[in-house]
Amino acid sequence: MALPFFPARSGTCRVRRALPALTLATAAFVLAGSAQAAGIGSGGGPSEVVLLIQIVLLLSLGRLLGEAMLRVGQPAVMGQLLAGLLLGPSFFGAVWPEAQHWLFPPGRDQRALLDGIAQLGILLLLLMTGMETDLALVRKVRRAAVSVSVTGVAVPFACGFLLGWFLPEAMLPHPELRLVTSLFLGTALAISSVKIVAMVVREMNFLRRNVGQVIVASAIIDDTIGWVIIAVIFSLARAGTIDPWEVGRSLAGTLVFLGISLTVGRRLVFWLIRWANDSLRSEAAVITAILVLMGVLALITQAIGVHTVLGAFVAGLLVGQSPILTRRIDEQLRGVVTALFAPIFFGLAGLSADLTILRDPRLLLLTLGLIAVASLGKFAGAFAGGLIGGLRRPESLALACGMNARGSTEVIVASIGLGMGALSQDLFTMIVAMALITTLAMPPMLRWALHRLPLAGEEKARLAREAAEETGFVARLERLLVAADDGAKGRFAARIAGLVAGSRGMPVTVVRLGEPTEETRLAGAVTAAAEAARGEEAAPVEVTEHASPAPAAEAVGEEAAKGYDLLIVGIDPTVAPEGGLADAVAGAAERFEGPLAIAAARGAHRDDPDAPLAILAVIDGTEAARRGAEIAVTLARGADAALCVLFLADGAGRRLAGMRQGDAAALREVVDLAERAGLRVRTHVRATRSPEREILRQARAGNHDLIVMGVTRRTGEVASFGPLAETVLEASDRSVLFLAS
Repeated sequence: MALPFFPARSGTCRVRRALPALTLATAAFVLAGSAQAAGIGSGGGPSEVVLLIQIVLLLSLGRLLGEAMLRVGQPAVMGQLLAGLLLGPSFFGAVWPEAQHWLFPPGRDQRALLDGIAQLGILLLLLMTGMETDLALVRKVRRAAVSVSVTGVAVPFACGFLLGWFLPEAMLPHPELRLVTSLFLGTALAISSVKIVAMVVREMNFLRRNVGQVIVASAIIDDTIGWVIIAVIFSLARAGTIDPWEVGRSLAGTLVFLGISLTVGRRLVFWLIRWANDSLRSEAAVITAILVLMGVLALITQAIGVHTVLGAFVAGLLVGQSPILTRRIDEQLRGVVTALFAPIFFGLAGLSADLTILRDPRLLLLTLGLIAVASLGKFAGAFAGGLIGGLRRPESLALACGMNARGSTEVIVASIGLGMGALSQDLFTMIVAMALITTLAMPPMLRWALHRLPLAGEEKARLAREAAEETGFVARLERLLVAADDGAKGRFAARIAGLVAGSRGMPVTVVRLGEPTEETRLAGAVTAAAEAARGEEAAPVEVTEHASPAPAAEAVGEEAAKGYDLLIVGIDPTVAPEGGLADAVAGAAERFEGPLAIAAARGAHRDDPDAPLAILAVIDGTEAARRGAEIAVTLARGADAALCVLFLADGAGRRLAGMRQGDAAALREVVDLAERAGLRVRTHVRATRSPEREILRQARAGNHDLIVMGVTRRTGEVASFGPLAETVLEASDRSVLFLAS
């Protein structure tokens, strides 16, 4: 018999794909039976051997079934939940109850070992969910997202509350606390899984579409509202009675906690991450700092009378907004969470559900009714919210389809409800079944709805602009380092750093070379330029400055070990008397392994580093030149400066109409990049055997005061960018910026 979660192209294909899971399930039977026969763990106390077997089976079967679900377009987490269902009373226990009871004993002691790992898994999953929450996206589409969230939560919440209010007493864990169960059912039906929703929308390449952004932003707000409500319900359930003072205290404590966390807390978390990264030399120090932060915030929320999950979720929000190391942190944390804690938690949730209760026609009808109420309530609420928020009917339809996936969030909610006594075992199983079915139904429904939405002109242009920006050089920068003296060249380099950092809210560290003083003029120059260039969604730029009397190479080498994406050097002199880079500049360049920019203030910028800019970007079709042009576009947009692009063709090149196809495409790409940034750009194409003369001639003819070039580092003992760059640097009477990326 073919398992339903394997794709069915042919009978042979089904058997081949089902074979690993079937083999593992058989191995579980044999392993459990053999160990039981050998008497392992039969002493009545908790057994580490049994725990290890449980972990191995949940990880292995969860991974195989998760892979199978991915191949049919479903989330991997559903495979992990199915693994628990197969190993639990729903399947394994029904076929071989003795072995299943040995492998997963019903006793509290043995279960507590696995449950402890699962409880930590809940906090880590909420931490990851918070890190994936894009608050800038919520602000961008707030009108539609808020209306969808309000109606999308209110309607299914009301349906779930009414369902709980009229449930038979036999279905309630504590009939005297019907209000708590009703509130919890309402929350369970109202919440959406932002993780599942975002994953499906991203896989379909709809994340940046207008409706895709509203779907994800609405799911984020749903999740946030849901965790706050759950935290309040937890305090209500713990009190045992409806105490207005206790409820008010929990609500006030939650609001104060959220207010402090999202204001002062953001800066404190940024400081903590930067301190751990810059000061601690042990491996994975930043990960430890984040886990400690998660634990502290979880304990704070517990202390104010709400659930620990809210603290973990808020910790993830704050870490996700940190402007440094976010990508690396995400990769490191995601590995351990997805490989270990998620399969164990969702597997344990499947183990806790007993689908054999659905053989009772009454419970089966109640489960089907729960699924219908949850789906229709969420669909109707989200659809109405979309119309109220100004979306068209097809967009509202897609929105309603996308918001109906409960997924991992629902399983977490149900597990919390079961643990706090708000849900009975039967209600827990029904909610898990509802989460499984709504999540499996969501991807095909959303695909059907989204493919009915053609791209409009404005949306198409925005998507092209964002795609180009996200794959560009500047988009991958997270943290800048400036090595500069206190002269005009140093202040000019600080201004360049501010214009680049302001576009995306990157933190900047300035190492001021020379004798320590109390002045922080370089930091002020960075801040002033960053504020002028700051994008609408970019955070304020954090600037740190410290002086170093050490040589430039030593100062840069010590600071660079803390992790930076771009070094900007502004040191006088830039050129050595005998030609080439001066010793201090070359030393700084040699001690930094990543992308490097050399800034030399000339002309008007030597007297006034803040003088207006008129930029000449030099390109030749290479990737290095393209990155240099991207920096030029970023500077021009931030400083509201004029931009001209000079394309240097080879000796056989001609004007634009006669250029080689690749050269024309390279020039067109840079022009498109500038136009998407809102800049008017002039272009010149020159074929010359003396490119350095043509660059200097064009700078003078066009009255440009900054030449920006992307260059390539030459291998050797001394830092060098080649004869062309060195000639321009030595001969130019205009400011020069080289980017070696």
